[in-house]
Amino acid sequence: QFLMANKLDTAMWISRLFTVYCSALFVLPLLGLHEAASFYQRALLANALTSVLRLHQRLPRFQLSRAFLAQALLEDSCHYLLYSLIFVNSYPVTMSIFPVLLFSLLHAATYTKKVLDARSSNSLPFLRNLLEKLSANQQNILKFIACNEIFLMPATVFMLFSGQGSLLQPFIYYRFLTLRYSSRRNPYCRTLFTELRIVVEHLIMKPSCPVFVRRLCLSSISFISRLAPTVA
Repeated sequence: QFLMANKLDTAMWISRLFTVYCSALFVLPLLGLHEAASFYQRALLANALTSVLRLHQRLPRFQLSRAFLAQALLEDSCHYLLYSLIFVNSYPVTMSIFPVLLFSLLHAATYTKKVLDARSSNSLPFLRNLLEKLSANQQNILKFIACNEIFLMPATVFMLFSGQGSLLQPFIYYRFLTLRYSSRRNPYCRTLFTELRIVVEHLIMKPSCPVFVRRLCLSSISFISRLAPTVA
């Protein structure tokens, strides 16, 4: 009854569980390397479906207007719909599947607890214990996801020069990264950029750091800071 009363949430729960399943079979290619590539695409397509369902839930009725598009771009689910479209037809990259896997795992775990509560307050204690441990590490997981989002930017550039990526991919991914940096619901991308800057500046200011390395890092920090969007 609980599942039928919350059909849209249940559909997203199922699609997230399928995303976790496909992502796991890509990361751990138990069925062979050829099948792993197909699971990579399935995971991203399932994530795109989840994002569309979440957008349908959060946004008003679709309108072909700039105001509607601007409102959609504020939603994290829109960001990850774009993310799925960026990588779904690209060369499989293990780093790119971790944000999809971990976000799906966290959201699926939250809804699984609701399903268990609707069934019985004491049902499946072993599973409840696993879900509680996952919830307790949520902050570290979100930081790890943000770290993946940041380091995928140079990875897309490397893929371009190695012949495994398209010319547009780094530019579209840069747009995705600016949306994540400006996210209202998830500040971890901004937090990680700040923490990385502090760590790098601390290291390069040591006397043992070569001057040319210090200058290179400072110019890189200045360049990246100019590319960062303004956050209200």
